[in-house]
Amino acid sequence: MTLDDGHLTEYDAGMESVDPLNFPGYAGKLEQQKSKTNLRDGVITGEGMIGGFPVVICVMSFDFFTGSMGSVVGEKITRAIEAAHAKQLPLLIFSTSSGARMQESILSLMQMAKTSAALSRFQGAGGLYISIFTDPTMGGVSASFASLGDYILAEPGARVGFAGRVVIEQTIRQKLPDNFQTAEFNLQHGQLDKVVHRKDMKATLTKLLDMHCVREGASHGG
Repeated sequence: MTLDDGHLTEYDAGMESVDPLNFPGYAGKLEQQKSKTNLRDGVITGEGMIGGFPVVICVMSFDFFTGSMGSVVGEKITRAIEAAHAKQLPLLIFSTSSGARMQESILSLMQMAKTSAALSRFQGAGGLYISIFTDPTMGGVSASFASLGDYILAEPGARVGFAGRVVIEQTIRQKLPDNFQTAEFNLQHGQLDKVVHRKDMKATLTKLLDMHCVREGASHGG
């Protein structure tokens, strides 16, 4: 729906998680997730075209371990950021996640710093990063690379936050608004630039890219 002709040149397609901490049952669960989803981990990265503009793109999947960020998710996203930096291409990340992957403990949490540092270098060099929240995007992903876009978009109704609603209500002992943590709530409170339906996403992204970039094959003459 988003890339021209639906074509993606994938990066790091063979990268997959191991069990670095020998966490009980983790290795078996990884194999179950691979079999169930036909994915190797929780994100696919690569490059393609949107509206004639070349881009580097990352797309997370909630189907694989609820989109949790382990070492592979962080490494693939970092490599994609570095590829966008080296090739001077815009970067787009479609996020969805339950947060850090507890079976990898600190190795998962350090991906927050690693991805954020790579983004700082990329954006410091003038790179364009568009972040898109899908439902849900929580925990360490929302608290790191997903919230660092030059433009931050979200799909209608997408739940975006750090801790979950129940945890917050139990902590502060207050009832939260019915629309708390939705895309619309975050837009109202200045955390997003725009709420965009999936059917309108390609057109919106093309407009943003057109403001900042040159189409493939277009003349650079004055």
